[in-house]
Amino acid sequence: MLRTVSWLMRAGAYAFIGLHTFTGPPAGPGAVTLAAVTYALGGLALLLWELAHALGDEAVRRAPRMRILLGVAAALSGYASAFPHAGALIGLSLMAVMHLGTELSLPVGWAVAGCTVVALETGVLVAGASRGFALGYPMLVALVLVASHNRRAYRIRAEQSAAMLAQSELLRAEQRRVAVLDERTRIAREIHDVLAHSLGALSIQIQAASALLTDHRDIDRAVTVLDGARRLTADGLAETRRAVHALRSDLAPLDEELGTMADTHRQRHGVPVRLRVEGEPSPLPADQALPLFRTAQEALANAAKHAPAQPVEVALTYEDEHVTLTVDNPLGAPPSPAQAPALATVDGGYGLTGMRERLLLLGGTLDAGVRDGQWRVRAEVPR
Repeated sequence: MLRTVSWLMRAGAYAFIGLHTFTGPPAGPGAVTLAAVTYALGGLALLLWELAHALGDEAVRRAPRMRILLGVAAALSGYASAFPHAGALIGLSLMAVMHLGTELSLPVGWAVAGCTVVALETGVLVAGASRGFALGYPMLVALVLVASHNRRAYRIRAEQSAAMLAQSELLRAEQRRVAVLDERTRIAREIHDVLAHSLGALSIQIQAASALLTDHRDIDRAVTVLDGARRLTADGLAETRRAVHALRSDLAPLDEELGTMADTHRQRHGVPVRLRVEGEPSPLPADQALPLFRTAQEALANAAKHAPAQPVEVALTYEDEHVTLTVDNPLGAPPSPAQAPALATVDGGYGLTGMRERLLLLGGTLDAGVRDGQWRVRAEVPR
């Protein structure tokens, strides 16, 4: 829209120059011919320049002959404007200087303006124009050149601002994409943790029920174990929904969550679980509390699989700079051949690796190994 208005204004100026010049023709037949040729050449140069702009600014920059044509038109118009009744032709020079000074490099604008002034002063000498004309028109050309440079600087700033705005939009779009991928990764990790824990514990319950039915023919106890498996399945589904909807805000204070987990493990597996909280409990951000909660969940599941019937001790320690979770259980005795099938699981042992990766993202650590004859899992996150 702005370019259309600008084009209409230049077309109107060109028509006004023609009316002003040819309603009072320059003195002498030679002067009339010069004015007509100058007017036609200037109009052709301006028209070709506008057509090149319609093809894009890059087409203008790659058209050296068009620059030469516009420069010749500017110089010839400056020369012809010195003749009587042809002063309006200086407007063609000014439009040419404005175009070249705005669109191209600074040296081109200065060169065309200089050639125009030289041609104008030559016309003053040939036509015998007044001193005011000889001084005023060159100053007008210089002012237009400065204005064109200011316009060029404004255009460059506008293009840079548009490029920066487009880059900012791309950056924001990339940030949104990365945030979505991070969220998907987080939810996938949550689902993995929940399913690994739930399915691992469910596998133990099913194998125990199978052993009770096949080895001991104890239907009542098998039914009890299967009821526990059903409850475990319901709990796993609830936790999976919670992970899918990313409801981290539903997590209670960590010490309360660990207490509930210890009670559940005690009832489910019939082993003593002791929870010890040291230091002053304080609320933790969900990003820090949830990995510790999942680590305890994974450690208890591993204890049930690899050290059944062994007591477990869970310690949560609040310190000034970090919070530490420790899960200890005695090493389980090697199973007898008759027990081995009942204790086999399908878990590949990748749970603690996932926990370690999650804690590393928070600047925390996770260690697992034998300490003083016990298997210890120790996780730590900074506060």
